[in-house]
Amino acid sequence: MLTASGTAFDGPLWQYSEARGAVHSVEMRIAQGFSPLGEWAPTILACDVTAIVDWRNLDTGQSGTVSKYVPAGNTSTRPMLMHVGTGPGRVQLTMRTDRPSIPVSTEVVVP
Repeated sequence: MLTASGTAFDGPLWQYSEARGAVHSVEMRIAQGFSPLGEWAPTILACDVTAIVDWRNLDTGQSGTVSKYVPAGNTSTRPMLMHVGTGPGRVQLTMRTDRPSIPVSTEVVVP
């Protein structure tokens, strides 16, 4: 089970960022598992998996795929960051895994 959130930005990102200098992108925060008692309690439903994000810029027609390995230990207190360079515009993001999963989609506006 993955949990994802993100920030769309126009950039450029500063020097201490994982994607230094990136512009017109989405930076996603991906965490593993579920903790029924909050982020400091034990996590269940976590396993080593590769998160895959398929994206399509609805304004420019550009598309792509980005993937990142997310170990089971990367829970909400230690999330992984994934940079998705989409360009500016309305962007559709679909997240899936390399294991049996139900893909989930959303649309964002990247400045």
